[in-house]
Amino acid sequence: MPKIRVAIADDHAIVREGIRALLSVAADVDVVGEAADGSAAIALAERLKPDVLLLDIAMPGLGGLEAAGEIHRATPEVKILVLSQYDNPEYVRRFIRLGAAGYVLKRAAGSELVAAIRAVHRGGMVIDPAVAREAMGDGAGGDAAADPYDTLTERERQVLKLVAEGRSNKEVAGVLGVSIKTAMSHREHVMQKLGLHSRTDLIRFAIRAGVITTP
Repeated sequence: MPKIRVAIADDHAIVREGIRALLSVAADVDVVGEAADGSAAIALAERLKPDVLLLDIAMPGLGGLEAAGEIHRATPEVKILVLSQYDNPEYVRRFIRLGAAGYVLKRAAGSELVAAIRAVHRGGMVIDPAVAREAMGDGAGGDAAADPYDTLTERERQVLKLVAEGRSNKEVAGVLGVSIKTAMSHREHVMQKLGLHSRTDLIRFAIRAGVITTP
């Protein structure tokens, strides 16, 4: 039987090594690639088309949240399994809306991670019990509909994160591979859609929305 081809996207090399070690004991799992940020994760998914992509949230440049939608759109056959330290139900709801197949906390035991990989590979959905009830509860749909973040396009979400991190228009353009004029246009659209009037307002929104985290 063919092995489940897994790729790992996390900005910490030691975490990737640890995950590799955990998965090495599973005879039916094969780690085929790694990425250290969201942009690399998108490219990796398109190039290798792994069966399952383990995706971290907080990474430099594009994070998991900003990469997930593009990965799902470009390579829908790749099952996205979010592996995160954040037990935030809103993250779970957002990733599910973006097409992720599961959300597992990094503190999960190795056997739980392997089981989650097998489950999403079979077509199931896996949500860590620590966040499942609140994330998938009766009130989740109403909260989701009212989320201003959902009014943004994939590209606008990417621009939001980069600008909130303090990147200049030139830096945003470089990360996304677009012209400076296009980057500025996306930024203006983000400000208009969210009703924001300054970078400070944008940063505050990004923190409240969990797009960026404070130290």
